[in-house]
Amino acid sequence: MEQNLRKEYALAWDKYDEEDLKKVFSISDRYKNFISKCKTERESVDELIVLAEKEGYRNVQDIINNGETLKAGDKVYANNMGKTLALFLIGSEPLEKGLRILGAHVDSPRLDLKQNPLYEDGGLALFDTHYYGGVKKYQWVTIPLAIHGVIVKKDGTLVKVEIGEDDNDPVVGISDLLIHLAGKQLEKKAREVIEGEDLNVLVGSMPIKNKEVKERVKENILVLLNEKYGIIEEDFVSSELEIVPAGKARDYGLDRSMVMGYGHDDRICAYTSFEALLELKDTDRTCVALFVDKEEIGSVGATGMNSKFFENILAEIMDRKGEYSELKLRRCLNNSHMLSSDVTAAHDPNFPGVLEKNNAAYFGKGVVFCKYTGARGKSGSNDANPEYIARIREIMDKNEVVWQTAELGKVDQGGGGTIAYILAQYNMEVIDCGIALHNMHAPWEVASKADIYEAVKCYKAFLKEI
Repeated sequence: MEQNLRKEYALAWDKYDEEDLKKVFSISDRYKNFISKCKTERESVDELIVLAEKEGYRNVQDIINNGETLKAGDKVYANNMGKTLALFLIGSEPLEKGLRILGAHVDSPRLDLKQNPLYEDGGLALFDTHYYGGVKKYQWVTIPLAIHGVIVKKDGTLVKVEIGEDDNDPVVGISDLLIHLAGKQLEKKAREVIEGEDLNVLVGSMPIKNKEVKERVKENILVLLNEKYGIIEEDFVSSELEIVPAGKARDYGLDRSMVMGYGHDDRICAYTSFEALLELKDTDRTCVALFVDKEEIGSVGATGMNSKFFENILAEIMDRKGEYSELKLRRCLNNSHMLSSDVTAAHDPNFPGVLEKNNAAYFGKGVVFCKYTGARGKSGSNDANPEYIARIREIMDKNEVVWQTAELGKVDQGGGGTIAYILAQYNMEVIDCGIALHNMHAPWEVASKADIYEAVKCYKAFLKEI
């Protein structure tokens, strides 16, 4: 008799025995460690490479440079500018038969430092920022913030920066107007309460001793940065510094059933996809975990999904297998299947009006499949084929994965997008599949540990059987 876990169990928690619970909390602990360390796309790619190499993955560029060939069972990765990563588990079948792809993004909403960020005003030193992705700007004031990123000096030396995460580190932040003087501010619309140009990060107030210097507080900050990182003010021009919430991911809820952290969108799907791939030891079809940048601003640029990086590296993989031709590359992409692994919104009892209950995602009900995202009249969506969905249903139920379906909000309420439509342009089958969140795009987002566990099971089943 066909199993239907969605009818048998109201919540995924209902089906877990003690052994399952150990696995649920174990994967969440590993994920908390990852998301606490990796608050930028660069940090995510660096950490995933470290973890992958421990499992035998090799840099495909070394394979190419050495003139080596690839065979079934080989594990390789391709690193694109430190911000996009593709991992391949080579299968026994020819690549032209298609790939099994898990695709997520590792960039998250944040504040980026401008090219000339440091200035002094009223005896205070501040960083000027430009927000990245869709944010409610008022959520970023009066909370402890950290600085993560890289600075590249003129001689090409890359300096990694992380300030605000160690217990002995200082934090920085953005001030807000005191309630006593906020009468006019409180009359504004929420999107205007804090303007983008007012997201200025306070970084210092102590002047340098030399009173002949014009901007003494700013100069003191430059001295401190030079002492620690060996940089000068001009080096900001060739930097990539991000302002993110300071602090580690934490257990959430008195029952510790949830995880609160920065950057669930979409590193939660990236990490669970990564774990699923690592659990596979061999495969018939080549399996890929693809982690991209720039999704939050339209998947543009050299490290976004719209770039040719994936197509180019796939051509290199085919060449190393002795299978490359333009026609076979096109067949490979056309015959591939993908889960666009991205988060969605979970039902929130505090804001029930934005979701339609019969087509909403809920905490604890497993991984979420979205047939289409987009906005209003499905604008900009992929809209997966029913034949593909039927096959996925069969695989999920066979592997006892708890899953649900959802739309991203009521019709005409709003909407969102993922990288699904970009891969679908190759004529491959694609559907959105991820984890439901509270507080999406806020500095601190929340996810269910049960859903994290079910996502790993889902992604592994997909890679094994689609």
